[in-house]
Amino acid sequence: MPKPKKKAELPALPAPQATTPELRLDLLLQLSNLPGVPGQEDAVRDFVLQELQGLADEVRVDALGNVIARRAARKSKKGEQVERVMIAAHMDEIGFLVRFVDAQGYLRVQALGGFDPRNLFARNVTVHTRGGPLSGILTPGGKPVHIAGPEERNRVPEVREFFIDLGLGAEDVKAQVRVGDMVTLDQTARRVGNLVCGKAMDDRASVFLLLETLRALKDTAPKHEVIAVFSTQEEVGLRGAVTAAYGVQPTVGIGLDVTLAVDTPGAAPEDAVTRLGEGIGIKVFDSTMISHRALVDEFWDLAQAGGIPAQLEVLPLGGTDGAAIQRSREGVPSLTLSLPTRYIHTVVEAVQVDDLRAGLNLLLAYLR
Repeated sequence: MPKPKKKAELPALPAPQATTPELRLDLLLQLSNLPGVPGQEDAVRDFVLQELQGLADEVRVDALGNVIARRAARKSKKGEQVERVMIAAHMDEIGFLVRFVDAQGYLRVQALGGFDPRNLFARNVTVHTRGGPLSGILTPGGKPVHIAGPEERNRVPEVREFFIDLGLGAEDVKAQVRVGDMVTLDQTARRVGNLVCGKAMDDRASVFLLLETLRALKDTAPKHEVIAVFSTQEEVGLRGAVTAAYGVQPTVGIGLDVTLAVDTPGAAPEDAVTRLGEGIGIKVFDSTMISHRALVDEFWDLAQAGGIPAQLEVLPLGGTDGAAIQRSREGVPSLTLSLPTRYIHTVVEAVQVDDLRAGLNLLLAYLR
């Protein structure tokens, strides 16, 4: 029987540069506060375009509203492989559209993205009309707890049962609100200890991370060509990333998104997916993609060599723009880097500062 061949030793990997700039967390707070449901990401797009000034060689907006920023690679050395790397983070947040205005002036809504109705009771919302924003109250139909029976008190309503009260007469409402107007949940982002907490950290935290990556590369050309895509309509089916990837034709795809940090009371350790403060997640699997194994290994080795906190992630249900890139044209080797996040798809989504820094360091280790 032949002896097994000795496994070849991997060459030493370079550690990331120690000159990572300080995170501009005020920028993340601003991004979180902006409104932008799928298909109406205008305010976020305008903000991103402003921040991109001077950070890319070329910036454009495509037909679906994706912002596509290109950063050229440095002159390659002889024999050095240069990839065309598409990095995608989505601008949209979960929210609603007005689907009906009833005879009393109450609004019924269409959900855009996955909501847990238990987190929607008695929420302040803003209805974004052509004439300007209107403040409203989102609550489910039914009786107050004082006069509700036991079965009514314990029942969790469906999203279709919720309505919005604008505090206006029916005629005023009908004169100002149209079917299709955007509705967003109200929450002001804030710091909570080492956390940054607010609505739409999914996926504004990754938008922030991608902007910070481009800022860190401003004066040093990356090893690989970088195509940064700030995508649209992710929460309703990865739509913007599908068309962007088709047009960009990358050779490597990286999705940037959040993932579950199930590390709070009431959850078993094996259900954690990731834990806050233990580093950036390197996705192995979710229900839309299996990451390219060689990329998983490469990013894991870079993290280990550079002392960058990282954790491998298996997400039973959910998907990211990485899957859209992976399936583009004849297929693209892809993975997703995931920010551990508590309370996903609520108005208090929380990311940890050290995990943000780890994500930035790992991206720069790969691109530099």
